[in-house]
Parts: sequence; C-alpha cells; structure tokens
Amino acid sequence: MKKLYGRQTYVQSAGVKNDREIDGFTVAVCQEIGVELSRHRARSFEEMMDWGDDLSGFDLIVALSPASQRMALELTRYYHLDVEYWPIMDPTGLGEGREQKLAVYRQVRDQIRGRMVARFGTPRDGAEERDDDGT
Repeated sequence: MKKLYGRQTYVQSAGVKNDREIDGFTVAVCQEIGVELSRHRARSFEEMMDWGDDLSGFDLIVALSPASQRMALELTRYYHLDVEYWPIMDPTGLGEGREQKLAVYRQVRDQIRGRMVARFGTPRDGAEERDDDGT
C-alpha cells in the first residue's frame, strides 16, 4: 500500500496470529518490486492495539483470509468501520522447488496489487518509484 500510494493513507498490517516470521518467499518476491519486508514481522490484532493503534481510528480493514475476516468482524462490532474480504490464495506449501514456489508467490503478490489498484485507484504519481520508507 505504501509503495503504491505513498503515505497519504495510514496503513498497519496485522493478522490473526503473530507466532511466525515473515515467509522468506514473501520477502523475496516483494524485494523484486522494491518493497523491503526482511525487518517486518507478523503481529496480531491484539498486539497492534496493545501498541496504541485504536481500531476506531481506522476506516477499513482488508482481510485476506476467512480467519482474519472473522477476527476483524468480531473486533469491529462496536466500531464504525468497514471490513472487506479479499479472497487471496494462500501460497504456503504450493509449488515444488524454489522456482515454482516463487512463481506462486509472485502470482499472489500481483493479485494483491491488482486488488489494491481496483479498490483504491491508480497509484499516485511517482509513488511506485519511491522506496518503502517513502523516499
């Protein structure tokens, strides 16, 4: 999101669980498009709120799995914000061998990018040339 739209929108990433590192294939295919995830770590909705992100301050939660959609709907039943479910394929365990796995992860990466552009419009001028930190 930051890569496509810069910092015009406040974005946080959270999931149902925070018990794992970011998948190495995810890091690799995002690096190909200039998105640095090697220092990123998965965190849960609860951890996000513990760190000071109040859900009432958000307008939208995009859930990429049925489990995250259920969690988002449960957490937001007292807030006025939208929850959208984007049925994105889970690439974990798909493909045999490194190149096939990378191809599946690239497909998922591009599917997410396509959903963002369809939902939020054409990326801001020059935003895709910026580094992940906005420079």
